[in-house]
Amino acid sequence: MYEYLHGTVAAVYPDHVVIDVNGVGYLVNTANPYRYAVNDDPITIYVYQAVSDSAQTLYGFVDYAEKQLFLKLINVNGIGPKSALAILANPDHQGLMLAIKTNDVSFLTKFPGVGKKTAGQIVLDLQGKLDDLEPADSNELFTPEVAGGTGDNPKLDDAIAALNALGYKEAAVKKILPQLKQTASQTTNDYLSAGLKLLTK
Repeated sequence: MYEYLHGTVAAVYPDHVVIDVNGVGYLVNTANPYRYAVNDDPITIYVYQAVSDSAQTLYGFVDYAEKQLFLKLINVNGIGPKSALAILANPDHQGLMLAIKTNDVSFLTKFPGVGKKTAGQIVLDLQGKLDDLEPADSNELFTPEVAGGTGDNPKLDDAIAALNALGYKEAAVKKILPQLKQTASQTTNDYLSAGLKLLTK
C-alpha cells in the first residue's frame, strides 16, 4: 500500500492529476486538482490506494491530515471515495468537523450525494472521532495553477468542469455562474474555491 508519492505534476485535469515519479506517471484522483501546478518543482502528495476486482485507484491529498479525514469519511456507510472527495473539495475542513461535532445536518447536506440520511450517518459514525485531526493547511504543498485552454475564460471553464466532476448538478453550477464571472479570480483554483463556497452556502 502506498503512503505518498514524491515527484512532479505532469498534468492537471478536472478530476485528477498525473504525478511523474522517476518517469512513471501515476493517475491520482484528488478533490481539487487545480491546487497543483504543472512544473518541475517536486511535491509530496499523500495517497490512498483502493483495490477492487476491476480497478486499482489512487486518491491524493495535500497532507496527512486530509488523508486521515478521507479515510474516516469512507468508513461511513453510504460514503464512497467520490463523495468523500466532493466533501473534501471544500477547503473549510475545520467547518466540516465542527458541523459533525455539533450535529449540523443542514451543512452536510449541501455536498453532492449527501442527503439527510447520509448526513445523519456521518454524524453518528464520526462524532467524537475527529479530535485527533488538525485542519489541512491547503497552502503547504501547491502553487496556483495557470490553466491553459481555449475560450473566453479557460480558467473558469476548467473550474466548472471540476465542479461537475465532483458531482455538483449542472443546474446548480449554472445558477452560480453569474456570480463566479463577477469574482476577481486569477486562477482556476480561485474560481473553484469561490464556486464551492457559493454552492455550500
